[in-house]
Amino acid sequence: MTISIITVVYNNAPYIEGCIKSVLSQSYSDIEYIIIDGKSTDGTLDIINRYRNKVDIVISEKDKGHIYAMNKGLKAATGDIVGFLHSDDSYASPNIIAKVEDAFKIRNVDSVYGDLLYMSKENPEKIIRYWKDKQYDVEKIRRGWMPAHPTFFVKKEIYKKYGILDTSFKIAMDYELILRFLYKHKISALHMPEVFVKMRYGGVSNRSIKNIIRKTYEDYRACRMYGLGIGTVLMKNFLKIPQFFIH
Repeated sequence: MTISIITVVYNNAPYIEGCIKSVLSQSYSDIEYIIIDGKSTDGTLDIINRYRNKVDIVISEKDKGHIYAMNKGLKAATGDIVGFLHSDDSYASPNIIAKVEDAFKIRNVDSVYGDLLYMSKENPEKIIRYWKDKQYDVEKIRRGWMPAHPTFFVKKEIYKKYGILDTSFKIAMDYELILRFLYKHKISALHMPEVFVKMRYGGVSNRSIKNIIRKTYEDYRACRMYGLGIGTVLMKNFLKIPQFFIH
């Protein structure tokens, strides 16, 4: 079973090497690693090129933004399973992908997800937020729950059947995708109670008040698309609060 891992990057020289090493150090051997670079100018591509012989696909060209690059990666992926690892992030251990493959093989599900740690950018050992997840059910989605997208692995056939990321969303594209897959089409999902990914805190969605407002609006628009309301959005934001106190 081939697992495609997609990393999208633009001008992230300080962190891209750690991300690449995290993928290449995985114990599972049947990985298709895809890097989509937006024509970086800060030395990111030089770092990527050091690992060219170990990365299956590298595409470096200007694009319309992060979401278009993610879709480019999805279209290039040939694996049975697809996951994303952002260029700031790393897998929590070298055995994560092997465990994901076991779960798909043994449990025969459409998707698998785990837990997520947000780490301080200044101190990568300091935990800021612990996204400790639970097993999915439809009622949880109505109450604002969603799995952490960086830990979310999905069969490629699901993308072929139900579509890729919606480019009309600029920040909440992962939330819309999850609502479409899990809530509308009710694909099967398995939670593994283990930290899959360590993410540096300070992504686009929480980088400024403007982005927080835009993300909240996009969350609401995604909910409306699938018959959910403002209550789901409010609960979604409320559920994040305890994650800052669970370490």
